[in-house]
Amino acid sequence: MAVKMRLQRHGSKKRPFYFIVVADGRSPRDGKFIQKLGTYNPLTVPATVLIDRQKALDWLHKGAQPTDTVRRILSFKGVLFLKHLLRGVSLGLFDEAVAMQKFTAWSAEHDAHIAKRSGAHKKARQDSRNVPVVKKVVEVPAVVVAEAPATPEEETKTGE
Repeated sequence: MAVKMRLQRHGSKKRPFYFIVVADGRSPRDGKFIQKLGTYNPLTVPATVLIDRQKALDWLHKGAQPTDTVRRILSFKGVLFLKHLLRGVSLGLFDEAVAMQKFTAWSAEHDAHIAKRSGAHKKARQDSRNVPVVKKVVEVPAVVVAEAPATPEEETKTGE
């Protein structure tokens, strides 16, 4: 049985909202799943991702294969980096304290980057709302239209 970590779509038309789930690879996209790991909302800037890192890490260690989008989400949230560090611990390259220290440093830097990006987006939205509307008055030159002389056919119709 191939177990996949994938997105399960919810939300209305043109308003997507996803659950990140672990499911059998043969089950339909929005069908039966084994466990829910978190949520993903792509409509916010930056996208809102809530995920249980420990559950996701456990499923990765068990051999669950993430889809491309879920792999990007796990990378964004640091789950794949944490798996990489724990692999180094199991190989004896460094101890678990050093691995957690590296992950904490990365997480703090990542959170600062996300906060900066979110603040920049909010500022840009606010600036676009506060742009003063300048109305330009355009003067159109007056056009003099002269009447065309009547054709002989029109004269006979009016002369009757």
